[in-house]
Amino acid sequence: ILTYNCDSLVPPLQNHVWEDVTLHNSSLPPLAIKNPECLGLLHQLDGSTDVWTQYYCILKDGCLYFYASIRSTQASGGLYLQGYRVNEQTLSVKQSVIELKPPSEEFKTFYFCAENKTENQRWITALKMSIKKWLPLHQAIQDFMNRPLEETRM
Repeated sequence: ILTYNCDSLVPPLQNHVWEDVTLHNSSLPPLAIKNPECLGLLHQLDGSTDVWTQYYCILKDGCLYFYASIRSTQASGGLYLQGYRVNEQTLSVKQSVIELKPPSEEFKTFYFCAENKTENQRWITALKMSIKKWLPLHQAIQDFMNRPLEETRM
């Protein structure tokens, strides 16, 4: 099960209201999270045992929340997605999976699978949009600073 230990999942973040919101959301039942970007069953691969574990998942504002079931009273874990890349990978002839690749090799790559290929595509699209929407501030500033001078004038 994943946790909100920022040190083990993503590079350290500045203390930000976004962190407070995600921690608050993790204390809510899954159906109490307002306007999720995607929700439903996902299976996560445990790389050390090659066992798939099913979770009810909620994607909201760059965070993927994991619940043991839709009736859970709070999230059993979560994953901050900032900096992650989303890819579709093929593990076998019949199985397509969602790969979440971290921004650095020191962090873990995660593999998920929905109920079918259509659901995988729905999750991939939602994950990419959620990650893109929450571009880290330091990256946005760096992108701005790297623009040609004439584009940065106010």
